[in-house]
Amino acid sequence: ILWRFMIAAALCFLIARFRGLKLRFPFYLHLQFAALGLFIFSTNFTLFYYASPHLASGLMAVVFSTASMMNILMVAGLTRTMPHPRELFASAIGLGGIILIFLPEFRLSLAALPALLLCIVGTLCFCAGNQVSAALQRQNVAVISANSWGMIYGCLVLAFFALVLGNPFVIDYRLPYLSGLIWLAVFSSVLTFACYLTLVGRIGAGKAGYATVIFPVFALLISTVFEKYQWGVLPFAGICLVVAGNLLMLRTVRMRVSPAPMKPVQTQVLISVHLADSGRGQILIYRCRPNVPCRKIWSSACLLGNRMFSIVVR
Repeated sequence: ILWRFMIAAALCFLIARFRGLKLRFPFYLHLQFAALGLFIFSTNFTLFYYASPHLASGLMAVVFSTASMMNILMVAGLTRTMPHPRELFASAIGLGGIILIFLPEFRLSLAALPALLLCIVGTLCFCAGNQVSAALQRQNVAVISANSWGMIYGCLVLAFFALVLGNPFVIDYRLPYLSGLIWLAVFSSVLTFACYLTLVGRIGAGKAGYATVIFPVFALLISTVFEKYQWGVLPFAGICLVVAGNLLMLRTVRMRVSPAPMKPVQTQVLISVHLADSGRGQILIYRCRPNVPCRKIWSSACLLGNRMFSIVVR
């Protein structure tokens, strides 16, 4: 993971420099960059990697797909607002689906439960990173700039993890490893995170969770082919519940954030004619709206009788 994000960070800095994006920031923003690196670019990946020897990749994708529900509930917690009953119901459905999927795994391996907990904490870290990225974008920090520094701090955290856990700093120079590393750094890190986090900033973490809803279906199909994952009644029912919970959660969010119908704004057109003693003057037309200063939209010289009058047209 460390080599992947070292390459990705260097590419992000190059892209930011090429596009003329700001890369110098005050200390308080660097604290947020460090949080971004801690949650998304290090801890999230580390926890899933340590869970991977004990779970099929498809099962881990099922847990990660609950990011859509966790994002929405996390926003509710941060804003101290009560979640909608449908959101709580959708979360209960998704949790029930995960339990059904993992029940056979619990019977087969004692390591399945700790691995599941690692995946859940990793998903929570990912969701926390989403909130940090959205907050940075609200402060007009470009995604590429934030990711550049976030990946740097993530690499520092990963190096610390490696030292504490006694993992050696080695790299495999064989072509399959290097080609896979380049793919992960360029496409799965630089491009994917730039697109996804931009989406988070524009439409919110909850709606961006649409991207994870379909993950478990394809991931479990791949696990069936390459990892010999064994399907059963409980896993099939569980995957249906997880997808249904995600869809219900996201539909509820869409209903809550749908814009209210706009009220018509009353507009007045003020036509004012000002004349001098000589009979020459000017016709002025203004557009007026409530609580907004009138704006002149047309004027013309005129030659009329020695009078002054105004006409208001609604």
